Amino acid sequence: MIRIRTKLLIYFATTLLLMMALFYFHGQSNQQVTNLYNENIDHLFLLNEMTKSTNQAFQALQIYAHEPLPDNLSSYEEERHYLEALQQEFAAIETVGIPKKNVLNLMATFLEQTQKTVDGRQNQDIPQYSLYLVEAETTADYIHEKIRDLINMELNTYQDLSLLMDEKVESTKKMGHAIIIAVILLSMLFAIWFSNGITRTINKLTWAAQEISKGKYTVQDVVVPRRDELYFLTDTFNEMKQNIIESMNEIEEKARLKHLLKEMELRSLQNQINPHFLFNTLNTISKTAYIEDAERTSDLIASVSALLRYNIGNLDRDTTLKDEVDIVNEYFFIQNTRFGGRVEFIQNIDSTCLSKPIPCLTLQPIVENAFVHGIENIAKGAKIELIIYERGETIYLEVSDNGVGMDQQTIERLLDPKKEEGTPPSKKGSGHSTGIGLINVINRLRLFDKHSKVSIDSEPGKGTRIRIQLQK
Repeated sequence: MIRIRTKLLIYFATTLLLMMALFYFHGQSNQQVTNLYNENIDHLFLLNEMTKSTNQAFQALQIYAHEPLPDNLSSYEEERHYLEALQQEFAAIETVGIPKKNVLNLMATFLEQTQKTVDGRQNQDIPQYSLYLVEAETTADYIHEKIRDLINMELNTYQDLSLLMDEKVESTKKMGHAIIIAVILLSMLFAIWFSNGITRTINKLTWAAQEISKGKYTVQDVVVPRRDELYFLTDTFNEMKQNIIESMNEIEEKARLKHLLKEMELRSLQNQINPHFLFNTLNTISKTAYIEDAERTSDLIASVSALLRYNIGNLDRDTTLKDEVDIVNEYFFIQNTRFGGRVEFIQNIDSTCLSKPIPCLTLQPIVENAFVHGIENIAKGAKIELIIYERGETIYLEVSDNGVGMDQQTIERLLDPKKEEGTPPSKKGSGHSTGIGLINVINRLRLFDKHSKVSIDSEPGKGTRIRIQLQK
């Protein structure tokens, strides 16, 4: 992913590097011209200084020849040493050619002649120092002439080089102007491309937001090809749109479930005729049967009373798996008495799961559904099994029977509430004791915990297994 800030930094860094390279190249070119100019000027200064130093050395020699005093000798020695230093500096210059060799040879001859002049003067050999003094003067004139020729030659060479350097400077200027124009054009193209990429995405988001504000939630997702901040913005916008759609569907589903719940409560109330009176009457009958030593009848009436007590109340109330298992046991005792022991009820329950909250009347209607629609017409070998266990962070509730089973169309109708809406009331399943069918149980479970899952595994003639998954 390349962020917008990174793109801008890369653009500015590239532009800055190009400008720096341009300035560096231009500076290097100017430096070359300056170095060449300084080199030639220094060379000319050196040649001029050699001429001047030769004259001064000869003048100091003349003064010493006429007045051989220590101070005059010291002045000559200083001029000689300075001239020798200039000679060495000139010899170190990286140039070759006959003019340079001639100047060096003449200077060596001049220094030799001046030294012999000094030696002759100190030895009072007048013919010797007079001869060498004249020769030194002649050599100094040759040195002046050769250096003048060398200076003229250097000036001619410098003039040619100067023309070449002027052309190079002009070429560098043109190249610099071309680079600046290219950078400006590229900057304009980048600005247009970059701004279009941003505004195009913002326009798409604006249009999609306007459509959503009008209630049109089926607009297509905004797609951005480049992975930058706008990509994440559009991705978040698409997720927000999807969440709005899911929230609206969830609200509609909850409204439908609440309507269904109210309908079932009303139906339950319609089916209940003075439940408190009936409950008190059953308690009285149970006590009477117990006094008359009809204990089984008393237990049966007590189970009916417990079942009635559990059914009285608001279906919205929550309970625990323990209470649900207890009421299933009461219901099975009643049904076992009814069927005369021809139905086997098997329980395999993990006690650590019984504290899990669950909607009221969840297990008992499922077990009742197994009796009513599964094994009621089986004469022998009927079996219902209740299993409760946990795996990881999930609690599983399974109710299975070996009854008549159901086809796939019935399974889909039970699991899909929208398919159930068009079913006539006479076709909707409901229990004998509660008036609550399997569909109502599934809907209330989804309303209680949207992460809950219900699955039905059944085939005609092969029994049915209903599994409920709850998060711990």
